[in-house]
Amino acid sequence: MTRTTKDPFQTRKIVTVAIPVPPEESSAAAAPSAPSVPSAPSVPVSSAPGAPSARPSAPTQIPSSGGSRITYGPPSSDSSWVTEGGAADRTTEPELAVPAALGKDRATLTLITGVNAGQVFALDGTDHVIGRGTEADIWVEDGAVSRAHAKVSCRADGVYVVEDLGATNGTFLAGERVAKSRELRSGDRVQLGPNVVLRFAITDDAEEELQRRLYESSTRDALTRVYNRKYFHERLIAEVAYSRRHRVKLSVLMMDVDEFKKLNDAHGHLAGDMVLRVVAAAVNRLIRVEDLLGRWGGEEFVILARSTGRTDAIKLAERIREAVAALTIPIGDGEDVLSVTLSIGVAALADAGDGAGPDELLALADARMYKAKGLGRNRVVSEG
Repeated sequence: MTRTTKDPFQTRKIVTVAIPVPPEESSAAAAPSAPSVPSAPSVPVSSAPGAPSARPSAPTQIPSSGGSRITYGPPSSDSSWVTEGGAADRTTEPELAVPAALGKDRATLTLITGVNAGQVFALDGTDHVIGRGTEADIWVEDGAVSRAHAKVSCRADGVYVVEDLGATNGTFLAGERVAKSRELRSGDRVQLGPNVVLRFAITDDAEEELQRRLYESSTRDALTRVYNRKYFHERLIAEVAYSRRHRVKLSVLMMDVDEFKKLNDAHGHLAGDMVLRVVAAAVNRLIRVEDLLGRWGGEEFVILARSTGRTDAIKLAERIREAVAALTIPIGDGEDVLSVTLSIGVAALADAGDGAGPDELLALADARMYKAKGLGRNRVVSEG
């Protein structure tokens, strides 16, 4: 037997019955002690189909076809409530409607594959080099993308074109390899190598801003605005694979705000939130553009330090620890201030062993962080 699932959002069909208006005499007899109030003239009920039904001032019982009585009336103190179809006699309130000004159209490239899928790049009419190198205007993180892979530029007539810059794995448009330059139309997909696909579009300011917000909300922590755990872990997987393949150094720093629970209990969760925001902002200022800071959970933060060995990672951890310990964080009305410290565990990819993956690297950094807390907090541990 097939079961039919009811749609909870579907409008229920209700049989509308013309409700008679009680005579004024019966209303007066029901409450003889009440002071007399001039009543509005009664509205005659039309029996013609489609005629508006009068609104009851009190629930009225109407005989149904089965012999039982159905009560119609307002479910609450709202006396304007009527059954289906009664809204037809309501008057729309006039308001001045001013059309919203259309934003200026602009060209964008949106990543639709890879770890950073959803990221939006605005094109301002100048030349934009796309590649994996740090000198690229649009930086794409993929091992199969050349350092200077392709270029998107705008001609004098306002038409955008894409040009391959001699990339090893080629640039493709609409499934065909780009030999020289090719014109771009809104909706075209540009493929860089085997993995990266970007969508070219002409959008207005509102649509571009919406795309940016959607990307930010999917990758950033709502409280601290650093990267969230899901995005960080996806990036870590890609970075470990890249470092193994190209024999590049990589380190992870796991950090925990010391005695954060006591701080929350003593000063409240609003003060705790303020501490997390200030600490995240302070740490973010101390890392490089190519590094990654994420909130791992609660009061724990984690840093992915690219092209960084164990020695340099320890130096970075000490700078962060000292900077956070020197913070004075105002709470409440600003008269009270708090100071916090960090316990940091440092793990280089080489420390985790030849066959270690991203989870083993994280576990090693996490174990060293807990060792730092056990040794008295406010310190960096890079061994054990």
